[in-house]
Amino acid sequence: MVYEEQTNEAISLLKRLIATPSVSRDEAAAADVLEEYMAEKGLSPYRQGNNLWCVSDGFDEEKPTILLNAHIDTVKPVAGWQRDPFTPTIEGDRLYGLGSNDCGGGLMALLQVFMLLKAESRAYNLIYLASCEEEVSGKNGIESVLPLLPKIDFAIVGEPTGMQPAIAEKGLMVIDATAHGRAGHAARNEGDNAIYHAMKDIQWLSEWQFPKQTELLGPVKNTVTIVNAGTQHNVVPDTCSFTIDVRSNECYTNEEIFAFFQEHLVSELHARSFRLSSSKIDEAHPFVQACIREGLKPFGSPTLSDQALMRFPSLKLGPGESSRSHTADEYIKKSEIDDAISLYVKLLSAM
Repeated sequence: MVYEEQTNEAISLLKRLIATPSVSRDEAAAADVLEEYMAEKGLSPYRQGNNLWCVSDGFDEEKPTILLNAHIDTVKPVAGWQRDPFTPTIEGDRLYGLGSNDCGGGLMALLQVFMLLKAESRAYNLIYLASCEEEVSGKNGIESVLPLLPKIDFAIVGEPTGMQPAIAEKGLMVIDATAHGRAGHAARNEGDNAIYHAMKDIQWLSEWQFPKQTELLGPVKNTVTIVNAGTQHNVVPDTCSFTIDVRSNECYTNEEIFAFFQEHLVSELHARSFRLSSSKIDEAHPFVQACIREGLKPFGSPTLSDQALMRFPSLKLGPGESSRSHTADEYIKKSEIDDAISLYVKLLSAM
């Protein structure tokens, strides 16, 4: 291992975090563990709720600032785990446990990189931020912290990408739709079945494709994921509700997509939020170019992260694989964390 001491530190702390449940909106105990570790290492962390951040030595407002960010929270464990999700288990090169891959590997690797570089003379400032509520896009997560930070010029988000740079990310908009009809007795030719109105809208959504798409993110993706209607078998339902999961590309804003749906769907629509936008960083950005010089391949990511709430250039780059996230027997490889530390240091040194 190139950074054996740092990798061992990262694994040791990650094991403690796995053993401390940190499901979204219940991350206080895990934040306590991380805050205690930072203090032991001589850092002076700031804390807002369950978010923690540190600023590099000799912060200079005249220099650009790079944010190193990953999240502390996890999803709830899914069915199918063959191991205890909260008991860190090492088998060969693999460390099993909930949150190990998403995104404990990136969280730990970026912390070690921050500690390696924080006191060095650089052309930029560094801030390390461990944020909470990422898995639920909660307002007490990174959104509550960004206004408290100095101006950020660029961010690395440590989501699992196999250490390939995700230079674009799809946005997310969740729409609650309600089709309206009129109740009646199912045995007689009366009433106006709301399910049939909803079916027409759902059929349209399944067939419609927005014309603008890109090589990085492809088309906008619309998926109906929940449908609810009816009270009992002999009553024609007067309402049918359904949920639309919209993954936007960089060609359309969430507001534009919502307005278009309002024009073409009969159902009543309510967007839960417009704030989770698609993001993209210019391939000419110096950090992206540094990645390319190292033989890395920029790509577009279909999954959402805290990047959606960043209004400055950012990309996702982290150890592990997205395909392991939110799965039973989630794991990260120790070698992936070591490789990540090494590559982060190399890329940041090239800035």
